[in-house]
Amino acid sequence: MEQLSDELLLDAYIAANQYQLEQDFIEMLKAELVRRQISPDAYRNSA
Repeated sequence: MEQLSDELLLDAYIAANQYQLEQDFIEMLKAELVRRQISPDAYRNSA
């Protein structure tokens, strides 16, 4: 997970939600976002 850039991690999280992938996978991505102190909402607003 540490090998992913912040941007790629965010893209993966957004895509996982969009395609309604396994909830466990989405939660794993979300936990990494929290660990890195990244907000998916802030990313969407800045794009």
